[in-house]
Amino acid sequence: MSVEKDHTQQQFWLMKSEPDVFSIRDLEARGTFRWDGVRNFEARNFLRDRMHTGDLAIFYHSSAKTIGAAGVAKIASNAYPDHTAWDPKGPYFDARSTEERPLWWMVDVAFVEAFPDILTRDAMQSEPALADMLLWKRSRLSIVPIEKCAFDRIVALGRKIKNARA
Repeated sequence: MSVEKDHTQQQFWLMKSEPDVFSIRDLEARGTFRWDGVRNFEARNFLRDRMHTGDLAIFYHSSAKTIGAAGVAKIASNAYPDHTAWDPKGPYFDARSTEERPLWWMVDVAFVEAFPDILTRDAMQSEPALADMLLWKRSRLSIVPIEKCAFDRIVALGRKIKNARA
């Protein structure tokens, strides 16, 4: 079962992942992989109701030593039920979700590019073109929509960044 969506206009997203769980390099190694484990209703609704194949996303590393944009991914499938919610031994189990009435959804994402280094959250926040991003207002969401101009600016900055290594 997948959710049909209006495919008339490409949308842009920022998707957070903890790099010790799944990083941009993990996605690069796999090529395409499922984006599972979303357990916030607002983020789920973005994923289920508004994302569609062909949308682009900033892959953002959160809960890490260096937090920020790590690269770009492409949405490779429409939303479908997140079966990890049905595994009682798994970390994303939710007894309220069933195959008949799925509560949680996921999409497949495909690797597009990794930035040379992380474009840090601080660098992003200091950029005037990114000041109004939902990420700063709703920082706990793992998936947030972003404007095309913000996506383009992050990609341009990310392609140029070279962080100093200690």
